[in-house]
Amino acid sequence: MTCDESRLLLHAYLDDELDAAQSVDVERHVAACPACAAAQREHERLRKALAQPELYRRAPEALRRQWEAPPAVAASPRRRPLAMAAAAGFAGALLLSAPAWLWLARPGAAPAALVDEAISGHLRSLQPQHLMDVVSTDQHTVKPWFEGKLDFAPRVKELAGEGFPLAGGRLDAIGGRSVAALVYRRRMHAINLYQWPADGADTPQSIAQRHGYTAIDWRQGGMRFLAVSDLNEGELKQFALAFDNTAH
Repeated sequence: MTCDESRLLLHAYLDDELDAAQSVDVERHVAACPACAAAQREHERLRKALAQPELYRRAPEALRRQWEAPPAVAASPRRRPLAMAAAAGFAGALLLSAPAWLWLARPGAAPAALVDEAISGHLRSLQPQHLMDVVSTDQHTVKPWFEGKLDFAPRVKELAGEGFPLAGGRLDAIGGRSVAALVYRRRMHAINLYQWPADGADTPQSIAQRHGYTAIDWRQGGMRFLAVSDLNEGELKQFALAFDNTAH
């Protein structure tokens, strides 16, 4: 685990939001890294300071009364269209100003929690000896390795000609089920392509970004795909399109 990865996970670690494996990884890194240990102590000191009861102040009664909602007044027939138009305008403005990752909540796209889980899995895989269970650039070696380990046959494609050579694969878990994780390379960058069976119609690619990592989610031919990397968005789009358009 690097210092950047440790600090990315530090808040979740202090809030007991990591799984057991991630917590152990953070603890080991902090124990061996004075800089990250100092960052953890500073976070803990700040948390304790903000929890002090003397920081709490009761709001004055006059201010509390202002917070109380006035009695609801039924809108007159003449004012109702104006109210509805205002509400529609507000909804439109909200959609236009919403961060791009909120679009992941639409039907067919991965929930934000699923994307977070995939990115966490990507970070874990970058630790020594975690990236691949089978190491090979040959799809005819990687695909058979999954036989008997999953209840489906993953799609494995060689994309070296597109600039994304296959490196291997491993078993992983997303959303409470076992999934196939194929590993591809782009220069010094790793790409994790998670896949598992999914019901429903095909969906277009949906993009999310977290802490410098990009995730692209789509569904095709009864399978769900989630590609994660620290590559820039344009190159990861290239990879997803290449995977879609390349024959088995």
